[in-house]
Amino acid sequence: MAVSKRGLTDAAVRKAKPRGAAYNLYDTKGLYVTVSPSGAKWWRMKYRYASRERRIGLGAYPEVSLADARAKCENARAVIREGRDPGVERRAERRRLATDAARTFGHVADAWLADGRPALAESSYAKNRWLIEQVRDELGSRAIGEINAPDVLAALDKIKARGRYETARRARQCVGQVFSYAIERHLAIRNPVADLARKASPVRPRPRSAITRPDEVGKLLRALDSFVGYPTTHAALRLAPLVFVRPGELRHAEWAEFDLENAEWRIPAQKMKMREEHLVPLAPQALSILRDLMPLTERSRYCFPSIRTHDRPMSENTINAALRGLGFDKDTMTGHGFRAMASTLLNELGWPPDVIERQLAHAERNKVRAVYNRAKYLAERREMMKAWANYLEELKSGVECVAATSRPPQVSRLA
Repeated sequence: MAVSKRGLTDAAVRKAKPRGAAYNLYDTKGLYVTVSPSGAKWWRMKYRYASRERRIGLGAYPEVSLADARAKCENARAVIREGRDPGVERRAERRRLATDAARTFGHVADAWLADGRPALAESSYAKNRWLIEQVRDELGSRAIGEINAPDVLAALDKIKARGRYETARRARQCVGQVFSYAIERHLAIRNPVADLARKASPVRPRPRSAITRPDEVGKLLRALDSFVGYPTTHAALRLAPLVFVRPGELRHAEWAEFDLENAEWRIPAQKMKMREEHLVPLAPQALSILRDLMPLTERSRYCFPSIRTHDRPMSENTINAALRGLGFDKDTMTGHGFRAMASTLLNELGWPPDVIERQLAHAERNKVRAVYNRAKYLAERREMMKAWANYLEELKSGVECVAATSRPPQVSRLA
C-alpha cells in the first residue's frame, strides 16, 4: 500500500480488519502498522543505517496509540541523525534491563532459596520462602546493591505493625542470609542487616506451649484417649507423646518407613530438619496404635492421610485443632509441645541428656561429638522409649508418685 502524504488516522488503524495474511498500513517517515490474521496490530519502523535497511518494533496498538508511535519514530530518527543505530541501542537496553532484573533483591532471594533447598527439610524451605514473601513487596523489585539499612528496617517495621515481632526477627535473619549470598556472588558489597543487628532490641524467645507437670500430663493423656473424631486423628494424638517427633515429621509418616517387626521407625533425611536419617524406637504401646491404624490407612502411602484425599498427609493444623477441641488452648499445649513435655520429664527422671537430645534429633553444636553421637546411644534410646511409654501409662492411670520404670543407664560422655 502506498504511503499517504498525510499519513494514517487513528480511525483507519482502529477499523483495519484482519485478512488471510498479514499486511501493512503505512504512515510517514518509515512508520507503519502490521495487521496480523489474528487481528493483532503492531507498530514498526523501517529505516536505513550503514547502507542497510533495518526495522524495529515500537509496540502494539492500541496500547501504543498513533501519536505515541509517531513520537517513538521521531526519537529513533534523532538517534540515527546522531550516527547511532536505534535497533542496536534497543537490544543493549533490553540486555541491561535483564541484568538489572537479575540483581534485584527478589531475584537474588529466589536464587538463594533454590540453592539452599537441597540442604533443608521441606518445612524449613517453605518457612524461608514464606518469610521472604513478607518483605517482597518492599524490597523485591529493588536493586540489591542499592538497598540500605533504613530500607530493610522499613520492611521489617511493616511486619511489626501487624504485631508479628517474631516473624520480623526471623525475616531479618533471612534477609541477612540473602545479602550474604549476594556478596559471595559479587552482586552486593555490604550486608545492611549487619547495621541493624547492633541496634535491634533483643527478642526473648517464647517457649513452646507444653504441659510438663506429671499430674497435668496424666489429664492430657486421658483427654487424648477420649477424643471423638476421625480415627486417624485419634491415632496421631495418641502416638504423638510416645514418639515426640516434630509435628511435620509425624503427619508425613509413611508406612514404608516403619519396621513393626523390629519396632523401628526410620525417618528419611530429607524429612528431617537436620537432614540426617532419624531412628525412633517404638515401644509396645506405639506398635499397638500403629497396628490398629494399619487396616484403616494402609492403602495410602501416609499413615495419617488427609480426610479429603489419601494422596496427601493430614493438615498441619489437624493436631492443634484437635487439642483445641479437647479444651487445651494454644497457650497450654501444642503439637510441638509433646517434645518439650518429653524433654522436661525425661531429664527430671534422670535420663542422660545426650540420650534425650539424640532422640529429639537436636543438632550437636560440637562437630566432633556430632560424629561420635550419630551412631551412639541406640541401645539406651530403645530402653528409654520403653520406659517413657510405661511412665506415661502410669501417669494416665492417675498414679501421683511415679518412679522411672527402668533405671536410666549411665552414659559415657566424650571429653
